[in-house]
Amino acid sequence: MNAEQYDVVIIGGGINGVGVAQAASAMGYSVLLLEKNSRLAMETSARSSKLIHGGLRYLERFEFSLVRESLKERELLLKLAPDLVHMQKFNIPVYKETQRSSLTMHLGLSLYALLAGLKKQHIYHQVEPRDWDKLDGLKTKNLKTVFQYNDAQTDDAELTKAVMSSALSLGAEHHCDAEFIRADVEKDKVIVQFYQHGILKTVNAGVVINAAGPWVYSVNKRIFPQASIEKPDLVQGTHLVVKTPVSQAYYLEAPKDKRVVFLLPWKSHSLLGTTEHLYQGDPTNMHMLEQEKDYLLEVYAHYFPLHEKEILRTMTGCRVLPSAGESLFKRSRETCFEVNDGEQPRVLSIIGGKLTVYRQTAKKVMRILQQTLPEKKMIADTANLNLRQVD
Repeated sequence: MNAEQYDVVIIGGGINGVGVAQAASAMGYSVLLLEKNSRLAMETSARSSKLIHGGLRYLERFEFSLVRESLKERELLLKLAPDLVHMQKFNIPVYKETQRSSLTMHLGLSLYALLAGLKKQHIYHQVEPRDWDKLDGLKTKNLKTVFQYNDAQTDDAELTKAVMSSALSLGAEHHCDAEFIRADVEKDKVIVQFYQHGILKTVNAGVVINAAGPWVYSVNKRIFPQASIEKPDLVQGTHLVVKTPVSQAYYLEAPKDKRVVFLLPWKSHSLLGTTEHLYQGDPTNMHMLEQEKDYLLEVYAHYFPLHEKEILRTMTGCRVLPSAGESLFKRSRETCFEVNDGEQPRVLSIIGGKLTVYRQTAKKVMRILQQTLPEKKMIADTANLNLRQVD
């Protein structure tokens, strides 16, 4: 029997994978997405900090274009997915011992507002001392000032499902419990094999997108001939769901190493995170380390000494970063793309990625692959597609 034919086959059902599925199907291409787990968004795309944001701290590394792009996407997602993405007040406390001074915060938040377009909802202010007692029990000893600004929050897994639902409405297909086995690149197609429910299946693809996240390098090793990609760094990050709820979000400077840690409202409780540790093993075996829990609880106790420290749940995920010599905290968050052939790419691997800019990532992927794919009539623009929560 002849194998089924698709223009685009995507490996990985996280936010980047479903974003490409939506973009490709909107452009009129036939799409198949393969996810090895029983449902979408079971790995990194369910274990993030749940933020749709510009990345205020990225300004410290002068990543202005990334911040501007992210803020533009934040604005769009607030419009397209009002049930999934909502504005949230963020507070940045500055103490006598805080490394980032009030002047630094003024400059950073001013630039953040400027890049966002200087609309009223983007303007920050300082919380009056008489209102500090409304900040969820935040420690006030040695507190100099509190900056307040707006950013956005989401349920990352639900957003991923909503984007895939949009892709399905445009004609895309997806298989869960579909474990990718291998792909063979030929002159005019790619032969893709995968197991589903114990049955080996084969499809033909015009192009293959490797959106496997932490498994991007191991998936590439099963594509022949192999494209030459540098093994990325895997960065383990843990979040804690703690019992005591907060009404607003907090942008906190960890006393020990001056990293940023977030405390966020999350489903009637609070989400605290994240950590950053270079991970060397199989991402499937990743689990929270005791030192990660201790680190986060130390930050929590420092700023909210009266809160209970009861942990309801832990979430440990893996961020993919291009390999570099810099410290993890200072590493660029720009997404990288690797192709098997610069002139007529048939395989593209996505290295890294940021939840907020998944749509732009998908647009860049399709722009690269259009030199290989046949011309099709566009049927939709992802900038105009509303996203609704999937029941």
